[in-house]
Amino acid sequence: MSAEIEKLRVRHPEKAHKPDQPVHRKKPDWIRVKAPVSKEYHETRKIVRENKLTTVCEEAACPNIGECWAKRHATMMIMGGICTRACSFCNVATGKPGALDPFEPFNVAKAVKELGLRHVVITSVDRDDLDDGGARHFADTILAIREASANTTIEILTPDFLRKDGALEVVVSAKPDVFNHNLETVPRLYGPVRPGARYFHSIRLLDQVKQIDPTIFTKSGLMVGLGETKEEIYQVMDDLRSADVDFLTIGQYLQPTPKHHHVDRFVPPDEFKAFERKAYNKGFLMVSASPLTRSSYHADEDFEKMRRTREERLAAVSG
Repeated sequence: MSAEIEKLRVRHPEKAHKPDQPVHRKKPDWIRVKAPVSKEYHETRKIVRENKLTTVCEEAACPNIGECWAKRHATMMIMGGICTRACSFCNVATGKPGALDPFEPFNVAKAVKELGLRHVVITSVDRDDLDDGGARHFADTILAIREASANTTIEILTPDFLRKDGALEVVVSAKPDVFNHNLETVPRLYGPVRPGARYFHSIRLLDQVKQIDPTIFTKSGLMVGLGETKEEIYQVMDDLRSADVDFLTIGQYLQPTPKHHHVDRFVPPDEFKAFERKAYNKGFLMVSASPLTRSSYHADEDFEKMRRTREERLAAVSG
């Protein structure tokens, strides 16, 4: 067995025996990125290693890792690096996770302080094995960051807490500045792309955040190039706005291995611009749409823009 096949078998046991999917060997010019080489990148990597942290930047093979880590913007992935789900688009390992590290919230907070982050994104694997889906661990991490770095704004990117009654309330009570939960794709593709999730449950989750605490910004993200239509994307925008979601990200899906869902097409930059215009016209406070957009890409700058836009709208209404 080759080393590449063995690595896939260990990381993605549920995908190892699937037939290979078509692979676009040549990416268009607008998708290519430079290899990470900066001094700041290596300093960020050192801090992450010293604090024994997992990052989604590495686990999901994000194409923006060189740019983001050069700015010290590492997205922390809590609760381990093994997910209980097996989404066909995702490069995070699937399997049986280990016990939670009780020191992880402290270590994340310590790294946030050492990196000097003004805005941090905290995400996680799905932990369907836990009674609360990891909600208490999210809350503990938020509170630890508040204590260590009071001026840092906190954005969380959570699982869907499917069938975890009371979990959402625990997370929202810790008052993150941004609550992000990605829909990932259109309802029609949930079966092949996101089989463990339920589209309308995710919409309700985002709606409930606003009902519990209207001051928290909500955010969601979509991938394109999976086989969806423009009309389906527009309908998802409407569904998100019906839940009063503030921020939408749209990026190009990239296939991690031949065993993952195939890329239906590479969406050109002008179509992303059209998605951005359409989303703003539908009322989103902030939209980030480009081939390389990911949930936490430029998250600090985008958060400031979104906060200013809300303040301006509120002032216009009150004035």
